[in-house]
Amino acid sequence: MKGKKKIGTPASTSKSLYFGPDVQASILKFHREPIPENKEDIYIREIMPAFNKLVENLIFIYGFSKGFDSVGEIKFDCVCFLYENMHKFNPERGTKAFSYFNVVARNWLINNSKKRRKDDVRNVSIEDVSRLSSADKKTILHHSIANSPDDILIDGERRQRILDALNSIEGGIHEPHELSVLAALRTIFENSDEIDLLSKRAVFLYIREISGVNHKQMSSAMSSIRKKYREVNARVGGIF
Repeated sequence: MKGKKKIGTPASTSKSLYFGPDVQASILKFHREPIPENKEDIYIREIMPAFNKLVENLIFIYGFSKGFDSVGEIKFDCVCFLYENMHKFNPERGTKAFSYFNVVARNWLINNSKKRRKDDVRNVSIEDVSRLSSADKKTILHHSIANSPDDILIDGERRQRILDALNSIEGGIHEPHELSVLAALRTIFENSDEIDLLSKRAVFLYIREISGVNHKQMSSAMSSIRKKYREVNARVGGIF
């Protein structure tokens, strides 16, 4: 009937989809693209914003933010995990990208939450001596003793291997923000004896401060460096 309005979803609703058909198409394009630099560009521009929103929604809907000072910390780690596992998505199985990555992200958040709760149970104030086990007391006792020369030598060799790996990675990196983050990582390992970093979040903030990159650049750079680090480590037989 002429002039009668159609009943259904408003046309503007499609614009609000953060993980719609366009993201599905971008993920397929990402898998088909043979050039690493182009894949990285597709991910940053067309896929990462959807991953960020997907993880953010899961965090708030299921309350995974409890116990964290910032949602950015847990979201950053989860989005990096999604990126590192994009190669496992097989569109030929008929599963939609949203459904697949929604399950992957939710499982990661659940496992991370369980691990965090387990760590919280294990952490007991050293002032409450009555709750400390004999093993805990022994750990605290040995922690107050200076490292042996052998331990110092082993730590130094391990740090040098990591620095060698970072130097190997540098030749395969061309993006300015990735080079800035790599330089920040190298600074941290070169000065680890003088830097007091008590948590992963402290390391994250310190890298951002040194490199001067924003959160989006940091996320993509760390994902790229992690991937290249694993490739270098695999080539040399896992010595890093």
